[in-house]
Amino acid sequence: AAMGRTVVELFYDVISPYSWLAFEALCRYRHIWNIDLRFRPAFLGGIMQQTGNKPPAMLPKRGEYLLKDMKRMAKYYQVPLRMSADAFQHIMGTNSLTAMRFITAIDMTTPQYLEPLSREFWMRFWSQHEDISQPENLLAVARQAGLSAELSQKALEMISSATVKDRLKETTAEALKYGAFGMPAVVAHYDGEPHLFFGSDRLELLGSFIGEKWLGPVPS
Repeated sequence: AAMGRTVVELFYDVISPYSWLAFEALCRYRHIWNIDLRFRPAFLGGIMQQTGNKPPAMLPKRGEYLLKDMKRMAKYYQVPLRMSADAFQHIMGTNSLTAMRFITAIDMTTPQYLEPLSREFWMRFWSQHEDISQPENLLAVARQAGLSAELSQKALEMISSATVKDRLKETTAEALKYGAFGMPAVVAHYDGEPHLFFGSDRLELLGSFIGEKWLGPVPS
């Protein structure tokens, strides 16, 4: 890390809508706070499985609340996330493993595209409510994010390789090691120790902890 910068890692999966909120807010704070922001694509399914966590919407009352909460949060965070009534069936019926392997392949080959690519995946799934699991969808997202056909094709071929699979497993295991049980998992390395903050609504606390000022989710 550069002089005195706090390394902040964001472990995320594009299937997680709250991860999108945290991602956009942290991107906005990257040049306001004295932080070195690192994106860590991981697999939410693996984290849920390893920790025995259950999707919150499996509790119907909580599911009802989450739909409202997401709408309010999207507006507050100014992120074009659109909740549909069947949002949870949408999540349950989608496996993000292929998408997260594709994102991992790009992180390993051309990391400068990691941010726009991740954003496009959220846009496609959470704004346009389109599929993100088929090869043609992955290529469409990559094209939107500005990747060349050649790069996208290479990443697509890499998703079945052991290197990419292992890298995603390692990143997921690292999140678990820091105590993650869901997403987004934000880890601040401060005073020689890693500190986990869970959720998109703990960034105010994160700021306070590392001695930075929170100016709301859209600091202007």
